[in-house]
Amino acid sequence: MVETHLIAIKTICLNYGIDNSFVEELNEFGLIHIEFIQNDKFIHQDQISDLEKMIRLRNELNLNLEGIDVVFNLLQKEKELKEELTILKNRLKLYE
Repeated sequence: MVETHLIAIKTICLNYGIDNSFVEELNEFGLIHIEFIQNDKFIHQDQISDLEKMIRLRNELNLNLEGIDVVFNLLQKEKELKEELTILKNRLKLYE
């Protein structure tokens, strides 16, 4: 029984015209998480937008997996810094 929030990698690869090996390499790099259910591979629907970005980085900018990893690490760091800035701004408002 497959949960509705999981999407088969076969379906994703057909829709985006990519190889299964690319998705598996992304999993090995820790950029996405593959779930195994009854010998089939799935990813969570929340990861689709990140996967689309990774596909575009590879196809349009010709980035290899290491480059994609660097870009996503920088994006994660940017997100963390924005969250920290918001927290600090809210603290500062308490003293105004």
